[in-house]
Amino acid sequence: MNLNSDNTDRPVLIVPFVWIGDFVRCHSVVRLLRAQAPDRPIDMVSSTLCAPIADYMPGVRKVIVSDQPRKRLGLAVQRDLAKRLRQNGYGQAIVMSRKWKAALAPLLAGIPVRTGFAGEARFGLINDMRWGERDLARMIDQMGALALPKGAPVPAEWPLPELRVPDNELARWRELRGLERETRPIVTLSPGAVGAGKAWPPGHYAELAAALAKSGVAVWVLGGPSETVIARQIAEAGGPAVRDLTGTDLRNAILALAAANASVTNDSGLMHVSAAIGTPTIAIFGPTSPWHWKPLNPVSAILEPDSDQEARMRARTEGNDAVRHRSTAGVAVETVLSAVRAELNRGR
Repeated sequence: MNLNSDNTDRPVLIVPFVWIGDFVRCHSVVRLLRAQAPDRPIDMVSSTLCAPIADYMPGVRKVIVSDQPRKRLGLAVQRDLAKRLRQNGYGQAIVMSRKWKAALAPLLAGIPVRTGFAGEARFGLINDMRWGERDLARMIDQMGALALPKGAPVPAEWPLPELRVPDNELARWRELRGLERETRPIVTLSPGAVGAGKAWPPGHYAELAAALAKSGVAVWVLGGPSETVIARQIAEAGGPAVRDLTGTDLRNAILALAAANASVTNDSGLMHVSAAIGTPTIAIFGPTSPWHWKPLNPVSAILEPDSDQEARMRARTEGNDAVRHRSTAGVAVETVLSAVRAELNRGR
């Protein structure tokens, strides 16, 4: 039985992962689905944090916001989400996560086709079951495979994520922030990262900011509330040229990245946002494999510790295990500064 045959004219729902970078990657899935059925509406479930990203994704009709509790089922939240999903008449839900609870609301909403990988004994919750997730090395390959017909080969190249920020919205944001008269080149620094050892040391960011400020560059520090202390340290080192733009609303970071001439990031969600916007991105990697986790979009530079070329080569087949010992501190400030200056010179 082809579960998809009678439902391709009904809207499709994507239930993505909750991390910023994976949410950005989902736009490749959106573009793939649009290529298959250009008129089929595509919606996404999102946390409050990630919801602003979808506003800049061409091809996404709307977002259904639901903040799921961590480490527990949250049955009342699931029922509320299912009630809202039911109103949209979805023909299919593509559930990215292998977790049991990720598939519960689509089931309760009566979505007839629920596509996902096998995991956590989800038989019944997922009725378009896919296998072989662990044979797909990259997250984008796993996500994209769910949007293909069952058994279809994974393509060598996926559609690139794309975030489009309207010029008028960006101009209004700059005006509200008092940044409309900024004429210096703008470099954003995103010092946050989720995961041990992925963040370039705060002192390195502070040293970089001071050098950029001295050369006439405006430096904007981006991130969430957990990066506010680091932003203060960076601002103290760089002086008046540094602006602390950390906060709770991801939209501010999206707009700042759209305004920037270059972006310096760790292996983090904002790295993917920056690259999908098209801002030249200098990404710093340590204990994670760039081949597996770098953005699909072109970036200006991938910077890694220089000491272990053999580990870099093994990372493509062994993943993070080959480079887990590396520290981002091994990427010198001068190396990052040179990459930023080269990008600013290209921009000019």
